[in-house]
Amino acid sequence: MNFDTMKRYKVRRNFIILLLVTLLSVTSCSFTTKDFDEDSDKDKVLIELITYVIEQGHFDMKEIDDEFSEAVFKDYIQGLDPIKRHFLASDFQDFEAFKTQIDDQIENKNLVFFNLTVEILTQRMEEAKEFYSELLTKPFNFQEEEVINTDYEKQDYASSKSELKKRWRQQFKFSTLSSFHELKEEQAEKIKNGEEVDKKSDVELEKDAREITKESIENYFDAMSDLERKDWFSLYINSVVSQFDPHTNYFAPQDKDRFDISMSGKLEGIGARLQKQRDNVKIVEVISGGPAWTNGELEVGDLIQKVKQEDEEEPVDIRGMRLDDAVDLIKGPKGTKVTLTVKKVDGSSQTINITRDIVEIEETYAKSSSVIKNGKSYGVINLPKFYFDMQDYDERNAASDIKKELIRLNEIGAEGLVIDLRNNGGGSLSTVVDIAGFFIENGPVVQVRDAKNNTEVLKDTDADVIWDKPLVILVNELSASASEILAAAMQDYNRAVVIGSKQTYGKGTVQNVVDLNRWMRNNSTFGDMGALKITTQKFYRINGGSTQLKGVESDVAVPDRYSYIDIGERDYENPMPWDKIAPADYKAWRGYSNLEKVIASSRDRLSNNAQIQLIDENAKWINAQRNQNSYSLNYDSYDKEMAEVKNMSEKFDNINNYKTDLTYSSLPYEESLMAQDSSLTQKRKRWHESLSKDVYVQEAINVLQDLNVDESSIKLAARKD
Repeated sequence: MNFDTMKRYKVRRNFIILLLVTLLSVTSCSFTTKDFDEDSDKDKVLIELITYVIEQGHFDMKEIDDEFSEAVFKDYIQGLDPIKRHFLASDFQDFEAFKTQIDDQIENKNLVFFNLTVEILTQRMEEAKEFYSELLTKPFNFQEEEVINTDYEKQDYASSKSELKKRWRQQFKFSTLSSFHELKEEQAEKIKNGEEVDKKSDVELEKDAREITKESIENYFDAMSDLERKDWFSLYINSVVSQFDPHTNYFAPQDKDRFDISMSGKLEGIGARLQKQRDNVKIVEVISGGPAWTNGELEVGDLIQKVKQEDEEEPVDIRGMRLDDAVDLIKGPKGTKVTLTVKKVDGSSQTINITRDIVEIEETYAKSSSVIKNGKSYGVINLPKFYFDMQDYDERNAASDIKKELIRLNEIGAEGLVIDLRNNGGGSLSTVVDIAGFFIENGPVVQVRDAKNNTEVLKDTDADVIWDKPLVILVNELSASASEILAAAMQDYNRAVVIGSKQTYGKGTVQNVVDLNRWMRNNSTFGDMGALKITTQKFYRINGGSTQLKGVESDVAVPDRYSYIDIGERDYENPMPWDKIAPADYKAWRGYSNLEKVIASSRDRLSNNAQIQLIDENAKWINAQRNQNSYSLNYDSYDKEMAEVKNMSEKFDNINNYKTDLTYSSLPYEESLMAQDSSLTQKRKRWHESLSKDVYVQEAINVLQDLNVDESSIKLAARKD
């Protein structure tokens, strides 16, 4: 319950585009290019350009008026200082003068309000830096009766610097109390276990805890100091465009690169994940199969100090550089060489030459496993997202990979299939249509409507069916967008049994990513303008209903850890409404002879399942913990509260101790790959162990076992059609 761990990156998180809930069409938006004043400021041009693109292409254009302005004001100020530890009440009063003027400033390309907020925020941050060294010099008194309230949204801004300083002190005390308690517990546990311990007094442990808090806040200010004016401007722009709907977002150039990588699962570079550690760039993971992994010289924990390109004589020292700028120097096109000067874990210095290549992020891609139950083989496919290459759809994508896995599962004689879409937040619209076609002969998969009420029915036109055996789809509250289309289509066709949360995420809108540079006739003047992800359409089930807000209701609804948390589209600001249109012309699949009976049996089994009941109880407890805003800063009270938390946690540890009687294994093609890649072996081992403890997958296999496919009915239906 470390306070800074929960809160310190909240501001940074406002800059991250929500990738988990997007559905992208691979078609491009077509707007008329526009001239801009070459003598104008780039930020002003960006505002004008984004407003122009939204007016041209958004599905549901809103009036940019005073009400709109007030909403932007609220979101932007909250994004700048989410826990109210920088701005004063007087600052907020100064800002409020612009509360209803932002719409006018957008129209006039006026940045007075934005410039004022950044100027004051920068000033307040510098002042706050002076607080922590002073406040963390003296020991905290944990015997006092004191309470901290973390419901910052309902709090007023501090009326003075002295009051603001008190807030920082409380936050530091809370963080230190948490660390102090952990250190005491850890020491007591070691002594209890008979370990040799250099026993420390409470005074010494409190000092160590303060050092942990100090390091934490220094990391916070280090991360904040990396932010530049363009980062804050991205936040401002996104506070504007998000008023149209939650999924219209502005991508600064580097954010666009990250989005493309996320959607394709590929990047060009050395194949390592990097993290800023004070002034250093640290290797935190070497990606299996990538250039750095193949090279073998770069290790987790190494610090990159200098970067030299093959066409340059001198290396660039990246110590103290922004992480984004350092990453730009390290990554590069396939086939190019980069030389890294690295401080190794053992303290030695080494020069490492690496040839960059395309790196595939394996966790992004579909993976499959087989499982035996009662002598019969079944398959499980996990699909993390509906990935595709933004520049070339024919490159590796979710549909092509799923097709390969289905063929491989057919080859080993699997008699049923589970597709796991839990936590899958979406991706490409085209891949959904292609994947649905693997399970039906042909017919509509989804309907798409634009701002002019033109409706297009996207169909599977290929009569080939790759998988004609039983199918179960697993979903949860985080199954969004493309996941909902596939689950809905299979449900409407009676092709699959959907098992999971009461309803899925509830995102029924389609976005296009617009390269803003393409819509400027004179874009060379201003440099890279980034991109805009803009909502251009809504999609509908083939039965006519939208998944917007309502999501997909599972055939077999089961509680999970998210059941009582506000997490869906309906919990966002500015979501589009639910509606419906006429159904498409489709005929349900007639292959199951006992579908309703199987669904009823599954519901009965799960309603009496002790593991599910424990998960439901845990979900209620998690919700209660999340809603707690008041914490004691008295050690005895805090200790008592933590003891209660520990007892409950131990009770719910039994969730992870659950074990099914099922054993999962990789398919033959992957076993040959694992023989050459130990990291892949470890990843699959962890996944298979997780599957063996998964009550939802266990029930999905039970349903597959119960489903009867009546092939004569399928053939008869085909003749009638």
